[in-house]
Amino acid sequence: MNQFDVVVIGGGNAALCAAISAHESGASVLVIERAPKDHRGGNSAFTGGAFRIAYDGVDDLRQLIPDLHPDEIRDSDFGTYTEDQFYDEVIAMSGYRADADVLQTVVRQSMPTMLWMTRHGVRFVPIYSRQSFKVDGKNKFWGGLTVEVSGGGLGLMQSLYAWAEQKTPIAFRYGARAVGLSNKDSGWSVDIEEEGKVDSIAARTVVMATGGFHANLQWRSMYLGPNWDLAKVRGSRYNTGDGIGLALRAGAIAHGNWTGCHAVFYDLNAPPFGDINLLNQQKNYFSLGIVVNAEGQRFVDEGSDFRNYIYSGMGAKVLGQPGAIAWQVFDAKTVGLLPDEYRVRHATRLQADTLEGLADLMEGIDKKAFLRTVGDFNASIDQTVPYNPAVLDGRSTQGLSVPKSNWAHPIDTGPFVAYAVTCGITCTYGGVKVNPLGQVLDDGDRPLPGLYAAGEMVGGLYYIKYAGGAGLTAGSVLGRISGAHAAELAKAASAGKGASS
Repeated sequence: MNQFDVVVIGGGNAALCAAISAHESGASVLVIERAPKDHRGGNSAFTGGAFRIAYDGVDDLRQLIPDLHPDEIRDSDFGTYTEDQFYDEVIAMSGYRADADVLQTVVRQSMPTMLWMTRHGVRFVPIYSRQSFKVDGKNKFWGGLTVEVSGGGLGLMQSLYAWAEQKTPIAFRYGARAVGLSNKDSGWSVDIEEEGKVDSIAARTVVMATGGFHANLQWRSMYLGPNWDLAKVRGSRYNTGDGIGLALRAGAIAHGNWTGCHAVFYDLNAPPFGDINLLNQQKNYFSLGIVVNAEGQRFVDEGSDFRNYIYSGMGAKVLGQPGAIAWQVFDAKTVGLLPDEYRVRHATRLQADTLEGLADLMEGIDKKAFLRTVGDFNASIDQTVPYNPAVLDGRSTQGLSVPKSNWAHPIDTGPFVAYAVTCGITCTYGGVKVNPLGQVLDDGDRPLPGLYAAGEMVGGLYYIKYAGGAGLTAGSVLGRISGAHAAELAKAASAGKGASS
């Protein structure tokens, strides 16, 4: 039986941060990745690469982005995003249910962890294209998000793997599915299946970072409810809850919002599972237009808040509509503000010079109701309020059963564009409970000695709503912390000091 100080199960951002951190703390490390090597990276590889971090101003960002040009500083309003803002927004979006001590750790360690990542090949840049608008000649950032990884989520994973593969104590086994986890001799035994054969790995400590269960159709139906088997999988097809199941059978307590998930408006004709060669299938800038269902009716307040704070609930909204389909509709005044995810060649894009012509292209829609909806929407807007997409501008509709609270702009100037969308599920919110060190807890809130978790399989951070960019940050922070703590525990056990928690 092979033996390692730290075995990391998973291959995404949280897993690689844990592996690198454990290596730096002097541990021998094995990374077990269920996906084949050419599909490694987990859900992280499918993200846009945005990180939510606490910072007090541009000087903090210059540490993170050392190549930030003086002209960029002059032409941009980066603002601030304090630890208190970060914490208060995320805890409020959870309905004040989130584990406060774990969230506080994520917030306080967000900037130090991102700086640590830059020392391992990760390059951060401002999110100009997706998170800023030009206001009075300056790039104005909004919604608590300012930075992303160069190259997006795929670039993030390429950078972390490039660094980790240079370090010989870090070993990798791809196409290896963890199928068993048990206590053994003051450590853990991990059973992995490769090409039909089962092998056992001895580990002094284990960090689990296998993601949630968004790609498990049966679990989605069981826990999320009716119609969730119809959702398209936005990210990795390998996140089927394996790690959660292994941890629960090993004594972990189920935790978090098991009936909740992150799901977005997703291109209608996207493949059923995420394809790394066909990224940008999500359609998250609905705030710039309106969204209608097959009955021609609006069914969401497209301007209730910045998209970063409401986009993760839109998948559930469209899944409840007739046929689980909707259309995002824009006119010539705002279509130019749409980011790259609307410009990819494979987008389901319809365009016509008139609203009547557009309706003719929207297969299955009630044309008369759609035209009436647009007319009523246009007539209801208080146009005395200035339009400003970079702030909550208060430009709203009046008298509609479904309001638009901000950014209400008449759909009246051709050409008109519509994008057909359905539900794309990104990740689930239910998982296991951890403490601020990433230690997995049992039903008495006691750590299971030597067992850790990080990333999307951690429950207790997200309930109901999700703040964009929080997931990668939490995965990095808890991955780094758990890897280091697991390594120290393993070294103590190896020195004969015992495996205390």
